[in-house]
Amino acid sequence: MCPNATPPTPPTPPIAFDPLAPGTQPPYFEPSYRSTILRSPRHAPITIPPTLTETTGPNFTPDRFPPVIDMTQHHGGTALGERIIVTGQVRDEAGRPVPHTMIEIWQANAAGRYDHAHDQHDAPLDPHFHGHGRVFTDQDGNYRVVTIKPGAYPWGNHANAWRPNHIHFSLFGAGFAARLITQMYFPGDPLLALDPIFLATPDPAARARLIAGFDLAVTEPNHALGYRFDITLRGRAATPMEGGA
Repeated sequence: MCPNATPPTPPTPPIAFDPLAPGTQPPYFEPSYRSTILRSPRHAPITIPPTLTETTGPNFTPDRFPPVIDMTQHHGGTALGERIIVTGQVRDEAGRPVPHTMIEIWQANAAGRYDHAHDQHDAPLDPHFHGHGRVFTDQDGNYRVVTIKPGAYPWGNHANAWRPNHIHFSLFGAGFAARLITQMYFPGDPLLALDPIFLATPDPAARARLIAGFDLAVTEPNHALGYRFDITLRGRAATPMEGGA
């Protein structure tokens, strides 16, 4: 090495694996949530080593998967309901931002009905609200979407069962095998204390990570209320995800 040469920068030491804390993720089988009775595994999972196809593709980029950042505009009109802005940061277990991650969003409309053939709830559809969005995190892991606050709806799980207001988030990694799904709830919703899906996560602190916070700094005057929903993908402070721990 030349005497005046700058010594090479030592590599960043890897972060030790931070396992999920017990009780912070919903189980596969939760008797009070009836759908899990049918879809939870009855036998131990069989490990199938992933191939290059599952771990490296497809390439989720905005040019191939166009973003839908404003969900309130559809079929030439504006959706009915309370307009809101949802923003947040996607982080890893060390609190580092996760950039350029594709997030797909789906939800019911303001009346509590999905724009889907299987939803026959006796509530009106909104021709100007499709209920689907797609955003990408920026280089600092931040995302932002404009939508309508979804309504509650009956779901038949138990007597007089209603789902709290919620928005679904699907986060994609480097391929289809790296996909995580969670739900965002709203503060002060009285249905949270009665909802088996929300309560399926045993740890109260972990459940609280599913509730967005009202944020006046995100709120736009005369336009929309703002909420902040940060998502941690892994580690002991991970956001609860669907599919069990």
